[in-house]
Amino acid sequence: MKTYMPTQARADSKWWVIDATDVPLGRLASQVAAILRGKNKPTYTPHADMGDYVIVINCDKVALTGNKINQKFYKYHTLYPGGDRQISYKELMQNRSDFVVQHAVKGMMPKNALGKQMLKKLHCYKGENHEQQAQNPQPYAIKGGR
Repeated sequence: MKTYMPTQARADSKWWVIDATDVPLGRLASQVAAILRGKNKPTYTPHADMGDYVIVINCDKVALTGNKINQKFYKYHTLYPGGDRQISYKELMQNRSDFVVQHAVKGMMPKNALGKQMLKKLHCYKGENHEQQAQNPQPYAIKGGR
């Protein structure tokens, strides 16, 4: 008797569109990461990219619970001496809200080459419109939204 091992070539990838309006950021990121990894499928394999493509719309309307909008900061370094920088999430949500969602999902993905490959299947947009109409994405309802 042989054991069935799903491969990436046999992966049946679908396109999902998720509306991020009034959904807490962490809840959204964890469920998007699970879809990208393929954990919502019975053929989940940790060492293969079995996930689906995800389009997140209305990233500018995602919810930050508590007082995180004022107290949370995105910190980075410019790689120059004294190059520590930080930007408040209030400013990030106004200017680069799609980056906020991408950064949250990236933190929940594997930290290796496979995780980077899976993250390329994520597309985030500030408004209702997206460029993947030709792929005919299906709506996906986030569990536990507000």
